[in-house]
Amino acid sequence: MTEINQIKSLLVMPKDIVILSHRNPDGDAIGSSLALAHFLRKLKHKVDIILPSECPTNFKYLEGFEEIMIFDLKHDECREKVNEAKIIFCLDFNALDRIDKLGENVQFSKADKIMIDHHLDPEPFADFVISDTGASSTSELVFKFMVDLGYENMIDPKIGSGLFTGLVTDTGSFKYATRPYTYEVAGKLKQLGVDDYGIQNHIFNALKEKHLRLLGHCLANRMEVYSDKHTAMIYLTKQDYKDFNIQRGDTEGIVNYMLMMENIHMAAFIMEQPSIVKISLRSKGSIDVQQIASKNFNGGGHKNASGGSAYAKLEDVLDKFRKMVEGLNLQIIS
Repeated sequence: MTEINQIKSLLVMPKDIVILSHRNPDGDAIGSSLALAHFLRKLKHKVDIILPSECPTNFKYLEGFEEIMIFDLKHDECREKVNEAKIIFCLDFNALDRIDKLGENVQFSKADKIMIDHHLDPEPFADFVISDTGASSTSELVFKFMVDLGYENMIDPKIGSGLFTGLVTDTGSFKYATRPYTYEVAGKLKQLGVDDYGIQNHIFNALKEKHLRLLGHCLANRMEVYSDKHTAMIYLTKQDYKDFNIQRGDTEGIVNYMLMMENIHMAAFIMEQPSIVKISLRSKGSIDVQQIASKNFNGGGHKNASGGSAYAKLEDVLDKFRKMVEGLNLQIIS
Protein backbone atom coordinates (compact mmCIF):
# COMPACT_ATOMS: atom_id res chain seq x y z
CA MET A 1 0.00 0.00 0.00
CA THR A 2 1.56 3.30 -1.05
CA GLU A 3 2.00 6.14 1.44
CA ILE A 4 -0.67 8.30 -0.21
CA ASN A 5 -3.16 5.41 -0.06
CA GLN A 6 -2.35 4.85 3.61
CA ILE A 7 -3.06 8.53 4.31
CA LYS A 8 -6.27 8.33 2.28
CA SER A 9 -7.42 5.40 4.41
CA LEU A 10 -6.73 7.45 7.57
CA LEU A 11 -9.02 10.17 6.25
CA VAL A 12 -12.00 7.91 5.43
CA MET A 13 -13.70 8.36 8.80
CA PRO A 14 -14.13 11.79 10.49
CA LYS A 15 -11.41 12.51 13.05
CA ASP A 16 -10.06 15.30 15.25
CA ILE A 17 -7.22 16.83 13.24
CA VAL A 18 -4.72 19.53 14.14
CA ILE A 19 -2.72 21.46 11.54
CA LEU A 20 0.52 23.02 12.75
CA SER A 21 2.94 25.41 11.10
CA HIS A 22 6.03 27.33 12.16
CA ARG A 23 6.72 30.33 14.38
CA ASN A 24 6.55 33.74 12.66
CA PRO A 25 4.18 32.35 10.02
CA ASP A 26 4.43 33.67 6.48
CA GLY A 27 1.98 33.56 3.60
CA ASP A 28 2.85 29.96 2.73
CA ALA A 29 2.43 28.71 6.30
CA ILE A 30 -0.90 30.52 6.73
CA GLY A 31 -2.24 29.90 3.23
CA SER A 32 -1.39 26.19 3.09
CA SER A 33 -2.80 25.62 6.60
CA LEU A 34 -6.10 27.33 5.86
CA ALA A 35 -6.42 25.61 2.47
CA LEU A 36 -5.83 22.17 3.99
CA ALA A 37 -8.26 22.91 6.83
CA HIS A 38 -11.05 23.88 4.40
CA PHE A 39 -10.33 20.73 2.37
CA LEU A 40 -10.38 18.39 5.39
CA ARG A 41 -13.61 19.92 6.66
CA LYS A 42 -15.19 19.00 3.34
CA LEU A 43 -14.29 15.42 4.27
CA LYS A 44 -16.23 15.93 7.56
CA HIS A 45 -13.18 16.13 9.84
CA LYS A 46 -13.00 18.45 12.87
CA VAL A 47 -9.97 20.65 12.23
CA ASP A 48 -8.02 23.16 14.30
CA ILE A 49 -5.07 25.23 13.07
CA ILE A 50 -2.44 26.10 15.67
CA LEU A 51 0.50 28.43 15.08
CA PRO A 52 3.16 29.20 17.70
CA SER A 53 3.02 33.00 17.24
CA GLU A 54 0.70 35.63 15.83
CA CYS A 55 0.06 36.11 12.11
CA PRO A 56 0.67 39.22 10.00
CA THR A 57 -2.73 40.88 9.60
CA ASN A 58 -2.31 41.46 5.85
CA PHE A 59 -3.48 37.86 5.41
CA LYS A 60 -6.78 38.46 7.19
CA TYR A 61 -8.59 38.42 3.82
CA LEU A 62 -8.31 34.62 3.88
CA GLU A 63 -11.48 32.94 5.11
CA GLY A 64 -10.92 31.29 8.47
CA PHE A 65 -7.99 33.54 9.42
CA GLU A 66 -9.68 34.68 12.63
CA GLU A 67 -10.16 31.05 13.78
CA ILE A 68 -6.42 30.27 13.87
CA MET A 69 -5.29 29.44 17.40
CA ILE A 70 -2.07 31.06 18.66
CA PHE A 71 0.00 29.07 21.14
CA ASP A 72 1.62 32.20 22.60
CA LEU A 73 -1.84 33.42 23.59
CA LYS A 74 -3.55 30.13 24.58
CA HIS A 75 -0.94 27.67 25.84
CA ASP A 76 -3.20 25.20 27.64
CA GLU A 77 -5.97 25.13 25.05
CA CYS A 78 -3.50 24.55 22.22
CA ARG A 79 -1.68 21.76 24.08
CA GLU A 80 -5.02 20.08 24.79
CA LYS A 81 -5.99 20.20 21.11
CA VAL A 82 -2.65 18.63 20.09
CA ASN A 83 -2.91 15.95 22.79
CA GLU A 84 -6.45 15.01 21.72
CA ALA A 85 -5.74 14.96 17.97
CA LYS A 86 -5.89 11.68 16.06
CA ILE A 87 -4.01 13.14 13.08
CA ILE A 88 -1.46 15.96 13.11
CA PHE A 89 -0.44 17.69 9.89
CA CYS A 90 2.91 19.50 10.04
CA LEU A 91 3.06 22.09 7.26
CA ASP A 92 6.01 24.17 6.05
CA PHE A 93 8.46 22.94 8.71
CA ASN A 94 10.48 19.77 9.14
CA ALA A 95 12.08 20.16 12.57
CA LEU A 96 10.20 20.26 15.86
CA ASP A 97 12.14 23.24 17.18
CA ARG A 98 10.31 25.34 14.55
CA ILE A 99 7.12 25.05 16.63
CA ASP A 100 8.83 25.82 19.94
CA LYS A 101 7.38 24.15 23.05
CA LEU A 102 4.60 22.47 21.06
CA GLY A 103 7.32 20.22 19.63
CA GLU A 104 7.30 18.14 22.83
CA ASN A 105 3.57 17.51 22.57
CA VAL A 106 3.94 16.46 18.94
CA GLN A 107 6.92 14.24 19.67
CA PHE A 108 5.07 12.22 22.32
CA SER A 109 1.64 12.31 20.69
CA LYS A 110 0.13 8.97 19.60
CA ALA A 111 -1.55 10.68 16.65
CA ASP A 112 -0.60 9.85 13.08
CA LYS A 113 1.78 12.60 12.01
CA ILE A 114 1.92 13.79 8.39
CA MET A 115 4.62 16.22 7.27
CA ILE A 116 4.19 18.27 4.08
CA ASP A 117 7.21 20.48 3.49
CA HIS A 118 9.79 21.73 0.99
CA HIS A 119 12.82 22.48 3.19
CA LEU A 120 16.10 20.58 3.30
CA ASP A 121 16.95 17.73 5.69
CA PRO A 122 13.65 16.75 7.35
CA GLU A 123 13.86 15.32 10.87
CA PRO A 124 12.42 11.79 11.28
CA PHE A 125 9.53 12.65 13.62
CA ALA A 126 6.58 12.12 11.24
CA ASP A 127 4.92 8.85 10.28
CA PHE A 128 4.34 10.05 6.72
CA VAL A 129 6.63 12.48 4.93
CA ILE A 130 5.72 14.38 1.78
CA SER A 131 8.90 16.33 1.14
CA ASP A 132 10.10 17.93 -2.08
CA THR A 133 12.86 20.54 -1.94
CA GLY A 134 12.24 21.34 -5.61
CA ALA A 135 8.75 22.65 -4.87
CA SER A 136 8.15 26.38 -4.81
CA SER A 137 6.14 26.23 -1.61
CA THR A 138 4.28 24.00 0.78
CA SER A 139 1.09 25.29 -0.84
CA GLU A 140 2.21 23.74 -4.12
CA LEU A 141 2.71 20.42 -2.33
CA VAL A 142 -0.67 20.65 -0.59
CA PHE A 143 -2.32 21.12 -3.99
CA LYS A 144 -0.50 18.02 -5.30
CA PHE A 145 -1.46 16.14 -2.13
CA MET A 146 -5.15 16.81 -2.79
CA VAL A 147 -4.75 15.75 -6.42
CA ASP A 148 -2.87 12.57 -5.50
CA LEU A 149 -5.62 11.66 -3.04
CA GLY A 150 -8.03 11.82 -5.97
CA TYR A 151 -9.89 14.88 -4.68
CA GLU A 152 -8.91 17.59 -7.17
CA ASN A 153 -12.61 18.16 -7.86
CA MET A 154 -13.03 19.31 -4.24
CA ILE A 155 -10.63 22.24 -4.63
CA ASP A 156 -12.73 25.40 -4.72
CA PRO A 157 -11.91 29.15 -4.71
CA LYS A 158 -11.82 29.22 -0.89
CA ILE A 159 -9.19 26.47 -0.79
CA GLY A 160 -7.48 27.91 -3.86
CA SER A 161 -7.11 31.38 -2.32
CA GLY A 162 -4.99 29.95 0.48
CA LEU A 163 -2.87 27.95 -1.95
CA PHE A 164 -2.39 30.90 -4.30
CA THR A 165 -1.35 33.06 -1.34
CA GLY A 166 1.39 30.55 -0.54
CA LEU A 167 2.54 30.38 -4.14
CA VAL A 168 2.75 34.17 -4.48
CA THR A 169 4.54 34.85 -1.21
CA ASP A 170 7.08 32.03 -1.32
CA THR A 171 8.08 32.79 -4.91
CA GLY A 172 8.14 36.57 -4.55
CA SER A 173 5.33 36.88 -7.10
CA PHE A 174 6.81 34.09 -9.22
CA LYS A 175 10.29 35.63 -9.39
CA TYR A 176 12.20 32.73 -7.81
CA ALA A 177 11.97 29.08 -6.71
CA THR A 178 9.55 28.23 -9.52
CA ARG A 179 9.34 25.21 -11.79
CA PRO A 180 6.91 24.39 -14.60
CA TYR A 181 4.51 22.66 -12.19
CA THR A 182 4.30 25.86 -10.11
CA TYR A 183 2.72 27.65 -13.06
CA GLU A 184 0.46 24.67 -13.76
CA VAL A 185 -0.90 24.92 -10.23
CA ALA A 186 -1.33 28.69 -10.51
CA GLY A 187 -3.14 28.24 -13.82
CA LYS A 188 -5.51 25.64 -12.40
CA LEU A 189 -6.29 27.85 -9.42
CA LYS A 190 -7.01 30.76 -11.76
CA GLN A 191 -9.35 28.49 -13.77
CA LEU A 192 -11.20 27.66 -10.56
CA GLY A 193 -11.98 31.35 -10.08
CA VAL A 194 -9.27 32.38 -7.64
CA ASP A 195 -8.92 36.18 -7.69
CA ASP A 196 -5.17 36.40 -8.34
CA TYR A 197 -5.17 40.19 -8.70
CA GLY A 198 -7.21 40.67 -5.54
CA ILE A 199 -4.90 38.42 -3.52
CA GLN A 200 -1.77 40.25 -4.66
CA ASN A 201 -3.50 43.56 -3.96
CA HIS A 202 -4.27 42.46 -0.38
CA ILE A 203 -0.70 41.30 0.18
CA PHE A 204 1.34 44.01 -1.49
CA ASN A 205 -0.88 47.12 -1.54
CA ALA A 206 -1.99 47.24 2.07
CA LEU A 207 0.90 49.16 3.63
CA LYS A 208 0.43 51.76 6.32
CA GLU A 209 2.24 55.10 6.33
CA LYS A 210 4.72 53.81 8.92
CA HIS A 211 5.74 50.98 6.59
CA LEU A 212 6.87 53.39 3.90
CA ARG A 213 8.62 55.61 6.43
CA LEU A 214 10.41 52.53 7.83
CA LEU A 215 11.42 51.46 4.33
CA GLY A 216 12.78 54.95 3.64
CA HIS A 217 14.76 54.84 6.89
CA CYS A 218 16.20 51.43 6.00
CA LEU A 219 17.31 52.50 2.52
CA ALA A 220 18.59 55.95 3.52
CA ASN A 221 20.16 55.29 6.91
CA ARG A 222 20.67 51.58 7.47
CA MET A 223 21.89 50.19 4.14
CA GLU A 224 25.49 49.24 3.41
CA VAL A 225 26.55 48.28 -0.11
CA TYR A 226 29.65 46.24 -0.89
CA SER A 227 29.69 46.65 -4.66
CA ASP A 228 32.88 44.68 -5.31
CA LYS A 229 31.31 41.73 -3.45
CA HIS A 230 27.88 42.08 -5.14
CA THR A 231 26.34 42.27 -1.67
CA ALA A 232 24.20 44.68 0.36
CA MET A 233 23.03 44.72 3.95
CA ILE A 234 20.37 46.54 5.98
CA TYR A 235 20.20 46.40 9.77
CA LEU A 236 17.71 47.56 12.39
CA THR A 237 18.43 48.35 16.04
CA LYS A 238 16.21 47.94 19.09
CA GLN A 239 15.80 51.72 19.02
CA ASP A 240 14.53 51.53 15.43
CA TYR A 241 11.89 49.07 16.61
CA LYS A 242 10.74 51.61 19.20
CA ASP A 243 10.93 54.65 16.93
CA PHE A 244 8.84 53.04 14.18
CA ASN A 245 6.65 50.90 16.45
CA ILE A 246 7.66 47.84 14.43
CA GLN A 247 5.27 44.92 14.89
CA ARG A 248 5.29 41.38 13.55
CA GLY A 249 5.19 41.43 9.75
CA ASP A 250 6.14 45.12 9.37
CA THR A 251 9.60 44.30 7.97
CA GLU A 252 8.36 41.69 5.49
CA GLY A 253 9.91 42.12 2.04
CA ILE A 254 12.41 44.86 2.92
CA VAL A 255 15.35 42.54 2.22
CA ASN A 256 14.22 42.14 -1.39
CA TYR A 257 14.66 45.84 -2.22
CA MET A 258 18.44 45.45 -2.19
CA LEU A 259 18.25 42.81 -4.91
CA MET A 260 16.65 45.40 -7.19
CA MET A 261 20.13 46.88 -7.66
CA GLU A 262 21.72 45.66 -10.87
CA ASN A 263 25.06 44.63 -9.38
CA ILE A 264 23.75 43.14 -6.12
CA HIS A 265 23.34 39.37 -6.01
CA MET A 266 23.14 38.77 -2.25
CA ALA A 267 21.23 40.74 0.39
CA ALA A 268 21.12 40.50 4.17
CA PHE A 269 18.62 41.97 6.59
CA ILE A 270 19.84 41.93 10.20
CA MET A 271 17.41 42.76 13.01
CA GLU A 272 18.21 43.35 16.66
CA GLN A 273 15.36 41.93 18.72
CA PRO A 274 14.99 41.89 22.53
CA SER A 275 16.98 38.69 23.17
CA ILE A 276 18.28 37.62 19.77
CA VAL A 277 19.58 38.97 16.46
CA LYS A 278 17.76 37.62 13.39
CA ILE A 279 19.37 37.39 9.95
CA SER A 280 17.44 37.09 6.69
CA LEU A 281 19.38 36.29 3.50
CA ARG A 282 18.24 36.47 -0.12
CA SER A 283 20.11 35.94 -3.39
CA LYS A 284 19.82 35.94 -7.15
CA GLY A 285 20.57 33.04 -9.47
CA SER A 286 23.38 30.68 -8.51
CA ILE A 287 24.29 32.19 -5.11
CA ASP A 288 23.49 29.66 -2.36
CA VAL A 289 22.60 31.57 0.82
CA GLN A 290 21.44 28.38 2.52
CA GLN A 291 25.06 27.33 2.95
CA ILE A 292 26.04 30.80 4.20
CA ALA A 293 23.20 30.80 6.75
CA SER A 294 24.06 27.31 7.94
CA LYS A 295 27.80 27.92 8.24
CA ASN A 296 27.72 31.39 9.81
CA PHE A 297 24.37 31.98 11.51
CA ASN A 298 23.00 28.65 12.81
CA GLY A 299 20.33 28.74 10.14
CA GLY A 300 19.19 27.33 6.84
CA GLY A 301 16.32 27.38 4.39
CA HIS A 302 16.51 27.47 0.61
CA LYS A 303 19.19 28.21 -1.95
CA ASN A 304 17.91 31.75 -2.64
CA ALA A 305 16.09 32.46 0.63
CA SER A 306 17.42 31.52 4.05
CA GLY A 307 17.72 32.82 7.56
CA GLY A 308 19.53 32.44 10.83
CA SER A 309 20.03 33.94 14.26
CA ALA A 310 22.61 34.71 16.91
CA TYR A 311 22.51 35.25 20.65
CA ALA A 312 25.03 38.07 20.45
CA LYS A 313 25.33 41.84 20.39
CA LEU A 314 24.14 43.50 17.19
CA GLU A 315 27.54 45.11 16.60
CA ASP A 316 29.27 41.73 16.90
CA VAL A 317 26.89 40.19 14.36
CA LEU A 318 27.40 43.13 11.98
CA ASP A 319 31.20 42.79 12.34
CA LYS A 320 30.97 39.08 11.63
CA PHE A 321 28.86 39.71 8.55
CA ARG A 322 31.21 42.40 7.22
CA LYS A 323 34.25 40.13 7.70
CA MET A 324 32.41 37.28 6.02
CA VAL A 325 31.63 39.54 3.05
CA GLU A 326 35.32 40.48 2.76
CA GLY A 327 36.16 36.82 2.23
CA LEU A 328 33.41 36.16 -0.28
CA ASN A 329 34.19 35.12 -3.82
CA LEU A 330 30.74 34.97 -5.35
CA GLN A 331 30.59 33.19 -8.67
CA ILE A 332 28.12 35.33 -10.59
CA ILE A 333 26.43 33.39 -13.38
CA SER A 334 24.17 35.58 -15.46
